[in-house]
Amino acid sequence: MRVPFGLGTHQPPSRQNVLKWQMLQHCQAFPVEQIGDGRNDSPGHSAQYCSYTTMELDSKEIIHVATVDKRQTNWNSNIMEKEGFIQTVDKLTQEIKVVEFCTDAHVQIGALLNPDKGRYKDLRIHHSLDMWHGAKNLCKKIAIAGKVKGQSLLLHWLRDIVNHFWWCCKTAETFQQFLALWIGVLHHVCNNHTWETGSCQHDHLEDIQDKEWIERDSKSHKALVDIVLNKHWQKDVHKYLRFRSTAHLESFQNHILMYASKRQAFTPRVYDTRVVLAALDYNFHREQPTYRTAEGHQVYRKKYNKNARRYSLYAIKCQKSYDYITEFKHASCKGGSQAELGCRERGP
Repeated sequence: MRVPFGLGTHQPPSRQNVLKWQMLQHCQAFPVEQIGDGRNDSPGHSAQYCSYTTMELDSKEIIHVATVDKRQTNWNSNIMEKEGFIQTVDKLTQEIKVVEFCTDAHVQIGALLNPDKGRYKDLRIHHSLDMWHGAKNLCKKIAIAGKVKGQSLLLHWLRDIVNHFWWCCKTAETFQQFLALWIGVLHHVCNNHTWETGSCQHDHLEDIQDKEWIERDSKSHKALVDIVLNKHWQKDVHKYLRFRSTAHLESFQNHILMYASKRQAFTPRVYDTRVVLAALDYNFHREQPTYRTAEGHQVYRKKYNKNARRYSLYAIKCQKSYDYITEFKHASCKGGSQAELGCRERGP
């Protein structure tokens, strides 16, 4: 593995910079689509650090980690993720061509990427939103409406409506196409599968249904119309049409706990280094092969999901090897004494 040193400078890098350059070097030759998300070291206002991690969309490789100390944001933990995003974009756009950035529905980050008046409007970065968060927010809206007296039928149709949203986002390429498909759910739930401007695209349904149809113009139907045709909600729909997900990035953020437990306190440099080490570990083992028996069969385990209330199967991976650590040691030591000094905490 080739590790670039001091790109643009003659100063030997600190070990943290060696780590970060290892993650960034492979993206410098082509336009990059990436996903990003922030993670606080503890929940709520007690958070001291926020690590904003960026992952390359296709390879699922971590390419940058920016750690923000609450002292950098005037002790305001609510804007640490925004600051981490700013540091990330300012850094990455100097080194690589960023064409798309997928995030969760963070209002402050959405304002920064606003194509008309955002801070980064001149970079022409397409802002996508995570599909899972979009479906989750839609699910909440329907669940709240379904708890109103006389609208309980919405709860029986909740999963079908959310699944239809997923399908519309995956199928449509433009907002007009999405809207034409999306409004079909208002007819389908009333057992009307053909209307003036279109029709359902599912196969023939059996006469016996496991749920009750919603009566047109009933309280439940009017509440669903208000949700489906809500203009404020629809204005961000175009950000879902590339069908992006940050699920792999959230998996990495759980992986950080192996290196930086929330039960311990760390100095800024130590915490930053631990998070970057977690990223290196994740990168080198992200394509780890699955374990197979002597007969060549994969080994599976079951895992219970509390939210979904069901079990799922996952394949056991082969044991990790940490061969890259030796190579990293050699690379970081080439920096000499100045690199060593870069790893020490400075006095006040």
